Amino acid sequence: MVEIVVTGIGLVSGLGRLESSWQRSLLGESAIQLHQPFAELPPLPLAMIGNTPADLNWLTKIAVADALEDANLVPPLPNFGVVIGSSRSCQASWEKMTRQEVDLSHWLDTLPNQAAIAAARQIGSTAPVLAPMAACATGIWAIAQGMQLIETGQCQQAIAGAIEAPITPLTLAGFQQMGALATTGCYPFDRKREGLVLGEGGAVLVLESGEVARRRGAKIYGQILGYSFTSDAYHTSTPAPDGWQAIASIKQCLERSDLTPTEINYIHAHGTSTKLNDSREAKIIQYLFPQGVAVSSTKGGTGHTLGASGALGIAFCLMALKEQILPPCTGLSVPEFDLDLAIASRKTSVEKVLCFSFGFGGQNAVLALTTTANSYN
Repeated sequence: MVEIVVTGIGLVSGLGRLESSWQRSLLGESAIQLHQPFAELPPLPLAMIGNTPADLNWLTKIAVADALEDANLVPPLPNFGVVIGSSRSCQASWEKMTRQEVDLSHWLDTLPNQAAIAAARQIGSTAPVLAPMAACATGIWAIAQGMQLIETGQCQQAIAGAIEAPITPLTLAGFQQMGALATTGCYPFDRKREGLVLGEGGAVLVLESGEVARRRGAKIYGQILGYSFTSDAYHTSTPAPDGWQAIASIKQCLERSDLTPTEINYIHAHGTSTKLNDSREAKIIQYLFPQGVAVSSTKGGTGHTLGASGALGIAFCLMALKEQILPPCTGLSVPEFDLDLAIASRKTSVEKVLCFSFGFGGQNAVLALTTTANSYN
């Protein structure tokens, strides 16, 4: 089996770039503020990067450039696989086109795979270019597909992750109509949680075979052990109450990663701060990890970046492995569930971690990571 390691991280969120987002997360800071980006809609708590909605191409360019710089790689990189996903993609541009606010002559630059195409051009890649879209499970799926490109020998290096620019009138109105949006803030696993808060940003990773990474003397954040995906086949938005397919995904990931539940030191939960998700996720964790395991969600700081959330979660997991410290569950003050929730950042031994993403349509994604003998600590 090919060893897949992470040698670079590019991340941008309402909290800043990678180091800023990480440090501010450890302090329990939040990028969530009340914003009114569209006059026709009421003010809402949002985790925006600037005062106006961010551009997908701009976010992609920043994340990709930062990941390559972090990995000490310089374009052109013609043999690099590219897997950049997004659940909303260029929806902001599509909405502007329907309102005839932009020039339609460039509509081909707004196809759903735009972020992946832009990233390929940015690094000069002529290798496979993929653009997965699987709701909130997109980020983990993208990173898994990057792994597959290396495992199957199509390339030895890849850049993979997800980018999201979801602050659009339709997205806000749609989630609001569903009753899913919070009105004051994001409080994962808290008794007062009231809904999700949308956030902008994304994360991409430089993936390499362990052999290639060590041969070029690259620093290594950690190794990806395995992943798994299942589907509830239950409802358009509501997760299956029994959680059995999510449980199956976690079990499969552990089995494929040659891990047992007792070996897991930390779970980066999906933790959306919605009533249904947090309740089901807590029951799943209690069922599979009765011995207890440290849990947190960083969405109280970054907001819910939808398709990019799993990629951000994995980036935070890698930073936890690097720094041997767990990020807190920002926004949590009074837990509703009997879990070992990290209310404050926690210095501890971190060797093996899981990242969960549970997307609309019942798309369950889980990925396992660990330290390596040459990890960058």
